[in-house]
This record gives sequence, structure tokens and C-alpha cells, in this order.
Amino acid sequence: MNFILSDGTHREDLFPFTLTRPVAEMRIGILTIREKWEKWLGEPLSFQTEDYLSEKFPLRTSDKNVVINGSYLPNENLVRVIKKLQPGEALMDGSEYIAYATTILDGTFDPTQYQLIDHVFEGITIENTWDIFSKNGEALQADFDLLTAGRKSQPISQTNQVLAPENIFLEEGATVEFCTLNASTGPIYIGKNALMMEGSMVRGGFALCADAIVKMGAKIYGPTTAGPGCKLGGEVNNSVLFANSNKGHDGFLGNSVLGEWCNIGADTNTSNLKNNYAEVRLWNYRTENFARTGLQFCGLMMGDHSKCGINVMFNTGTVVGVSANIFGGGFPRNFVPSYSWGGAAGFSTFLPSKAFEVATAMMKRRNMAFNDTEARILEHVFELTKKWRNY
Repeated sequence: MNFILSDGTHREDLFPFTLTRPVAEMRIGILTIREKWEKWLGEPLSFQTEDYLSEKFPLRTSDKNVVINGSYLPNENLVRVIKKLQPGEALMDGSEYIAYATTILDGTFDPTQYQLIDHVFEGITIENTWDIFSKNGEALQADFDLLTAGRKSQPISQTNQVLAPENIFLEEGATVEFCTLNASTGPIYIGKNALMMEGSMVRGGFALCADAIVKMGAKIYGPTTAGPGCKLGGEVNNSVLFANSNKGHDGFLGNSVLGEWCNIGADTNTSNLKNNYAEVRLWNYRTENFARTGLQFCGLMMGDHSKCGINVMFNTGTVVGVSANIFGGGFPRNFVPSYSWGGAAGFSTFLPSKAFEVATAMMKRRNMAFNDTEARILEHVFELTKKWRNY
């Protein structure tokens, strides 16, 4: 069978993160959703996604395909059932498809063309942006168990203060010295060649992925994930950074999600609790309204390539789109569209040519190139999000 990950039915609910990637390329726990499925299935997967994303995330087909809804995270039971699917069968979670087997891919799922198999799914689904941080603890534990099964951690230096060392795993090349690690509340995973500088304090669960850095004296509360190449400093609580994003200085980031190539300026703070302790509402791109999250704690959702300057203050439940640049005093509004330039005093349009200069410079610092494929995706996002930039 050829396994394919689709965007399912919640792609727009997961904007701004899925403006620049398929649903299954989002990170939660330690791995991306795609990486989880590949670990469980033992083979690479391709994507059924939007046309403008397909150059970077291509589709691979065969005469026998199984299309998996990217909003569903794998577990042992689900993988076993999906592997048994035959062409013409669809695994259903109520009215939502989990997976279907087909010989013909036309980009749509028509339930009338399949034999429907009901399945009671007991696992993690990602249907809203806030699910990424609110379900991160459960996903992190599952990934920790998957990645460390039958393996032995690199030795933990005796310079560290450690609680529950059996829940700590250091990959090859990881450096952790003179830190406080409390894994009694959740696992701590330190990826290949990752660095935790002296004086850092971590209360698990926590994942520091490959080549990521925790700066000196950082205070990190779980469940938090810093994806590959990220930098963490100051105070961080229950947040997920996808990859190559920086929150490297003092300031607070809580109950938040940052995409890739974001940068949070020094002493920037995110509010994650309203003064009246009321439920937090978040901007939803599909409904073009503020959705009820059911959460009392919810901070910042920031799309790829967005930045903020020093001392920026974000209101509880702020959504920032792709390639926005925010600076200045006061609180910017709690929905900042993609390609916005400015702050509390007002915004203008951040032209793609200028945004690409910033992206090129930041990626060069990681020895990576901003290429034409990335530019075409971001140009499409600029056009796609134009209707929300009515300054």
C-alpha cells in the first residue's frame, strides 16, 4: 500500500499554520504528524494538499493508495486497523473519515462510493490551533515512548540536579550541564546536538529537538516543545515552537504556538489569562469570527516568518498571520493579518519583497537558503490573505 496524508476537513481552522504547510507537517509532541505516521508505518508518506503547496510537499500515487486524514495522530490500534483497509473501504469516526483505500485519487472523498467502517477513535486529533499546545502533553508522552523504546539515553552529567532520571532521554551529542531537570511531571527529551546552557530550569514534559538551544537561566514549564533549530530563553510555559524559531530572551511566552522562522524580541510578553478569568476566544479564518476555545489559558498563535520587536505586549488570545512584523509600545489588536507592518498605533502592508529580504537573512543565519519554492508559496499566501488587510 502507498500511504498518503490528506488535509482532511479542518485545514482552514488551523490557519495560519496551514497557510504554509499541509496539516500533517505541523509539530506536536516531539515529532511532526507526518514523522509520527512514518515511524509507525515504517515508510515515507506523501501529501494530498493544496496545489500551491504541492511543489514543496508533493503527492506520490500507486495503484493501491490509503489516504489518511492528517488531523489524526497515530496509535497502535489505529495503525493496525488502517493497515487492513482494502480498496473501496473507508474508516469513519462518525461523519469524519479517518482513512480510505482507493485505486483512483481525485482529491475528494465521496462516502457514497465506499464501504464505511465505523471506528471508535481513542486518541489525539488536531482540529483547532489551540489543540496544538493543549494536547501537547499527551502527544509528547506518546512520542517519547515511541522514540526511546528499547534504547538507552546518553549519560546525564552529574553537574545537573535531576528528579526522575528514568524519564529523561538525551540523544547523541546533546549537551546539558549545571541545569535543573524535573521529569516527575512529564518526560524530558533532549535531541541530537541540542544544547541546554547553564542555570536552565525545566519542569517536564519538555522536548528540545535536534540542534535547538535553551539559553542561560531559562525557566521552562511543560508541556513545552522547541522544534529543531529553535532557541528558548526567559520564561516559557506550555508552548510549541515548530522549527527554527527564536524566543531567546527574557519575557513570557505561555500557552502559545509559533510556526517556523518566527522571532520574539527581548522582553516581549504574551498574556495567557484574561483579567476577568473568562474563556478565551481566538480568531478563526474559516468563520471570520472569534471562536470559543473552552480554555481559560491561551496566549499567542503566530504564523511562519512573523517577527516582533523588543517589549511588544500581546493580548490574551492573539492570532498573528504569516510574515507579519510587529513593533512599538501598547497592545496590538488580537488579530494581526499576514503581511502586516506596525503595531498598536496601526498597520500598513509589509510587501513580499521586503518580507523576503528578512526571510533570506534569517535563514542564512541557519545556513539555509530562501529559495524560489518558498517565495512562490509566500506570494500565494500574500494574495490569499489580502482580504483581511483592511487597515
